[in-house]
Amino acid sequence: MHNEPDLAAEGAAAPADRHPLEGIARVLAAVGTVWIFLMMMMVVADVVGRNFLDKPITGVAEFAARSVASIVFLQLAAAICSGRMTRSDFLLRLIGARSLTALRVLEVGNALLGGLLFAALAFIAWPELTQAWTGNEFFGVQGVYTVPTWPFRALIVGGSIVAALAYLLQMPSVWRHAGEFGEPS
Repeated sequence: MHNEPDLAAEGAAAPADRHPLEGIARVLAAVGTVWIFLMMMMVVADVVGRNFLDKPITGVAEFAARSVASIVFLQLAAAICSGRMTRSDFLLRLIGARSLTALRVLEVGNALLGGLLFAALAFIAWPELTQAWTGNEFFGVQGVYTVPTWPFRALIVGGSIVAALAYLLQMPSVWRHAGEFGEPS
C-alpha cells in the first residue's frame, strides 16, 4: 500500500536543503505576480474605457502580449526551486519502487537536461537581445505608442539563466532526496 505524499511537506525543504537561489526566485516570482496584477488593471481600464467612455487605452493589447512571456520567465525559477515544475511522475514512482538508484539517476538527469535546455535558450535568445538593444528596436505604432523590446527580451534571457542555474544547483539535493515522497511503506 502506498502512502499519499504530504503536499504541505513536499514544497518545504529542511533549512539545510534550501535551494541556493530560493530568495532570488521568490523575488522574481513576486515581481511577476505584481506585473500580472498591474496588467489586469490595465486591461480592465482599457475595457471600461473602450466600452463605456469610447476612449480605449492605446497599446494595452500589445503590452499584454509581450508581457505574458516575460512573466512566465520571471516565475520559472520559483517553480523549479520549489519542486513544482510541471511533469508527470507516474513512471518515476514505478521505477522508484523498484530501484532508488535508477530513480536518482533519472531525477538528476532531468535536472541536468532542464539546466542545459534553459542555458541553450538563453544562448539562443542572447543575439536577439543584443540586436534589440543596439538596433533601438521598438514595438507598437510609431508616433502613437512605442515601447522598447529589449527589456522584454532581457527578461527572457535572464529568466532562462536563473532557471538553468536553479536546475543545476538542485542536482545534489535531488540525488539525496529522490523517492522520499510517496514511496511504498
